[in-house]
Amino acid sequence: MSTLLTIICIPLFIKLGFWQYEKAQLKLKIQASFEASNKNKTPDLKDYLSNSSILEFKKIQVQGEYKTQYQILIDNKVENSLVGYHVVTPLKIVGTDEYVLVNRGWVQGEKDRADLPTFETPTGILDIQGMAWIPSQKIFTLEDKAQIEADSKTWQPVWQNLDMQKYVKNVPIKILPIIIKLDHKSAAGGFVRNWEMSQERIVTHLGYAYQWFGFAFATFMIYLYLSISKRKKT
Repeated sequence: MSTLLTIICIPLFIKLGFWQYEKAQLKLKIQASFEASNKNKTPDLKDYLSNSSILEFKKIQVQGEYKTQYQILIDNKVENSLVGYHVVTPLKIVGTDEYVLVNRGWVQGEKDRADLPTFETPTGILDIQGMAWIPSQKIFTLEDKAQIEADSKTWQPVWQNLDMQKYVKNVPIKILPIIIKLDHKSAAGGFVRNWEMSQERIVTHLGYAYQWFGFAFATFMIYLYLSISKRKKT
């Protein structure tokens, strides 16, 4: 039994360790790319409509107008131990029929979760600046296929995840594959925006990684000790 547990636990702990290590490395990559882009001229998204994906992790700018008809709230986002939503609003890019999603930041939820928060959205042409981001396609959801199909027939303003594939299927507008995380200094209708990759968060991920690697090593040593002890007794 101990052998079976060891065979299961050690690879699991190592996998979790690498998972946390990779998260730390990704944050370092994002931070380095964003800081580098700050030193150069900020690219205009309008010049990259056909290949916007190359702008990921870079600071970009674009002019456009918010269209709230297909705005969504991403649920279960926490700030200072308070639960709320990220407000994601489509922006129609000036002079085109293309749209890009803008994450305007976090708003607090109501006490009654059945009630949605109310907030204002500025109108007219706005100057948008922020970090370009490509949402992950690896999404964990408790929604079943039947629920997703039902959602596609009636617009649902609250989503569990920012699923770009699902979003594209549910809206009749042309959406770019990136989103913009609105700069925390922007006055273009933003809310709480703590996008910065602090050293503290990176160190935390590394700490978790070393912890999982430590569990794997400790598991192996305990198994080795028990095996030797058992042999000595026999």
